[in-house]
Amino acid sequence: MAQKPSIPKGTRDFSSVEVSKRNYIFSIIKSNFEQFGFQPIETPTFENSETLMGKYGEEGDRLIFKILNSGDYLEKVDTQLLQEKNTKKLTSKISEKALRYDLTVPFARYVVQHQNELEFPFKRYQIQPVWRADRPQKGRFREFYQCDADVVGSNSLWQEVEFIQLYDTVFTQLGLKGVTIKINNRKILSGIAEVIGASDKLIDFTVALDKLDKIGEEGVKKEMLEKGISAQALEKVQPLFSFTGTINEKITKLEQLLQASSEGLKGVEELQFICNALSTLGLQTANFDLDVTLARGLNYYTGAIFEVAAPACVAMGSIGGGGRYDDLTGIFGLKNMSGVGISFGLDRIYLVLEDLGLFPEAVTTKPQALFLNFGQEEALYAMQSMVQLRHAGVRVELYPDASKLDKQFKYAEKKGIPYVVFVGDEELKNREFKVKNLASGEQKIVALAALTAMLSAN
Repeated sequence: MAQKPSIPKGTRDFSSVEVSKRNYIFSIIKSNFEQFGFQPIETPTFENSETLMGKYGEEGDRLIFKILNSGDYLEKVDTQLLQEKNTKKLTSKISEKALRYDLTVPFARYVVQHQNELEFPFKRYQIQPVWRADRPQKGRFREFYQCDADVVGSNSLWQEVEFIQLYDTVFTQLGLKGVTIKINNRKILSGIAEVIGASDKLIDFTVALDKLDKIGEEGVKKEMLEKGISAQALEKVQPLFSFTGTINEKITKLEQLLQASSEGLKGVEELQFICNALSTLGLQTANFDLDVTLARGLNYYTGAIFEVAAPACVAMGSIGGGGRYDDLTGIFGLKNMSGVGISFGLDRIYLVLEDLGLFPEAVTTKPQALFLNFGQEEALYAMQSMVQLRHAGVRVELYPDASKLDKQFKYAEKKGIPYVVFVGDEELKNREFKVKNLASGEQKIVALAALTAMLSAN
């Protein structure tokens, strides 16, 4: 017997209902991207390995899917290198391409390559899949979509303010009220590392701190000690684990903690501007908070960092995130090009909306009516009528075979089609239609214009 087919772990098939629901989320995100002035671009599924490697930190690099060179990929590898069994060196020789890990680094590459064609500040949005060799779990997949918006070529903190408003607008329109938009600043984290005497361990410090919600306070401290951050430094950082109060109270505490760090105080100043602006402008349904343990373990962030948490009633990780990167394009040779961007986690947003029952009933694209098939002549008349209905924007379908009516009815019921349309001898002769509402059982004899009106209203 043939082996039962399967798909790789961390990937999924999507039914027509699921695709319709995903498209509903896409449409709201996309329309708001455009309303806020962002323009669409797309980049290739895979990039040169050198474009991606080294941009996400050591942990991120391990999660990048490498693509083996075509043909006999070992043929051109030096024998001595094969004998050394140095995985890192060997990988660079046998894999010159990799699947994109996110949309931000490919976007930076795009900006550098097309800089002479772009008008700066350049606002782009991008909705495409990305791949990560992560351990699959609820809300975490190896293949998933990112919905990103970025601005490059501007240092203005008004961009950060607008991104927070964009998050609030999208989640409000999705009916997902009560999300929490968290903010921190990478300069503050650098300042804390400086104050505690661990500037040389900044990356280790932020990577460990970013795991607080996953491994807890003790787990974070254990990892920091293992990375060479001293016990004395951990004592100084202890206040971070119980940093409470209003946003203004937290900012005051940070100013006191970071008195000896000009970098840290610069981060506090930036945070103060953003928080003051939002206090004046207000948000529709989202909560806004300063989280000093928010680190987002990606090396390229240099200023504000964002993360969006789902409402507390749902057990889910972040459903969005992003931040400011002052010189991401510099790694590709274009210096002094500051940028800031955010991402919506489509797959997690989907799960949250599903858990809370927030998808509208009308989101699916099932047909509004099924024309029953009574034979060739009747089917031709049905098809002629369906052309007119489709021109009017009505979704209709003809059952393809003149099967028993019971079979045709069951087909409509299983697909959730609300109406069936009879076109038999009598209807054909009178150029009319008998329409049945499958939910109520009500039947009507109508002309084409009335049928169009009836189905358009449902």
